[in-house]
Amino acid sequence: MDMQGTRQLGVTQEQAWQALNDPETLKGCLPGCDKFESTGDGQYAVTMAVKVGPVSAKFNGKVTLSDIQPAASYKLAFEGQGGVAGFGKGASAVSLTPNDAGCELAYTVQAQVGGKIAQLGQRLIDGAAKSMADDFFKRFDAEMQRRHGPPPAEVATENAAPPAEKTGAVAGFMQKLGFGKKDKAEGAQDEG
Repeated sequence: MDMQGTRQLGVTQEQAWQALNDPETLKGCLPGCDKFESTGDGQYAVTMAVKVGPVSAKFNGKVTLSDIQPAASYKLAFEGQGGVAGFGKGASAVSLTPNDAGCELAYTVQAQVGGKIAQLGQRLIDGAAKSMADDFFKRFDAEMQRRHGPPPAEVATENAAPPAEKTGAVAGFMQKLGFGKKDKAEGAQDEG
């Protein structure tokens, strides 16, 4: 399986780097992760529950970082055993590039699976991997906003506009449904 992509992160390159090297952050953001602990010198012990189609298993493995360029990039190798469900191993490269909206994360993943999971077919495996990556980034973005506030682009927009209430996903949804903010906005226009 090969996968690659880019994601815009609403935090600085340094903030993203620190989070991507923090075992507790990674444990909280990786779907099904029970353990992500440093075992020293760029190595981590990992335990994850993984479900691909009808096959579910708990994988125990390790992740090893290499070619570390602080705040910019690293490579990682991973391997895990899931008992009768099979095994997974592979490598990934991650890089961070600063930009006006925070930073962009680019990644590539090459992985191999064996055992029952390998018998499920490439389309099912690829779909599960993409879903896990999407889930990771949703959780990671939420954690970064919790720690550091809204992305720089949102802050710039808020500072440029007249004072207004913040619109998060729920507030925006509520506004679309016609609750609250529409009335306040109309009241402000009538006063002007």
